[in-house]
Amino acid sequence: MPMKTLRIPTPDGQVDGFAAFPDDGERHPGVLLYMDAFGLRPVLEDMARELAGHGYYVLVPNIYYRHGPTPLVELPEHIGEEDRPGLFAQLMPLVEAHTTERVLRDADAYLAFLTEQPEVSEGPVGVLGYCLGAVLAMRTATAHPGRVAAVAGFHPGALVTDAPDSPHRRIPELTADVHIGLAEGDMTPEAISELNEALDAAGVGYATEIYPDTVHGFTMADTAAFSPAARQHHWDRLLPLLSRTLEVRGPR
Repeated sequence: MPMKTLRIPTPDGQVDGFAAFPDDGERHPGVLLYMDAFGLRPVLEDMARELAGHGYYVLVPNIYYRHGPTPLVELPEHIGEEDRPGLFAQLMPLVEAHTTERVLRDADAYLAFLTEQPEVSEGPVGVLGYCLGAVLAMRTATAHPGRVAAVAGFHPGALVTDAPDSPHRRIPELTADVHIGLAEGDMTPEAISELNEALDAAGVGYATEIYPDTVHGFTMADTAAFSPAARQHHWDRLLPLLSRTLEVRGPR
């Protein structure tokens, strides 16, 4: 799959990122992929290429761009449990600076850029994210109900909180089909129930599923949380969601 580095214009500056897409000269549905908290790195390039191989143009931005280009934090080749405290001490200021206002302003720019690419077909797009990225995906989908037809989040961050701008509060405005793939312990039963009530109110097709024998981060092959079976399960849920909501041309 071709991979190209990009600069995405936003009101606050240029975002570094990359895109993967089929090398067949055709136009394909667009998918915006939000990274997890660890940031852009080879494992996300691999996942973008794999998704592109099923007939999608996959855009992956560096959401921390206001602080500088990737890499902002030096990551080990394999992120073990012993590495997490030190890494999160560096990453949490970046996460906390990424306010809802900034998320929504960036989402406008990402979707505009994605749909303007010559390799991207007309029509709605899909949005997905991992960890922190799952929250950004949901915020993007609820802010753009006419443009986003599918939203997926895996081992998500806090989708349900007591905050006035909690992601779940705008879900009744959603029109996209939804899949949320949870690790065991990602959300309390009460939070899952509240999330499902919001999805019911939206009247969309959805599934919230706890993946068995998983811990937070199960899709990421460069971390101690990785589960090959759970990552395959995530593809088994994600690909049908995109296929039934987006018109796919090219390799499947």
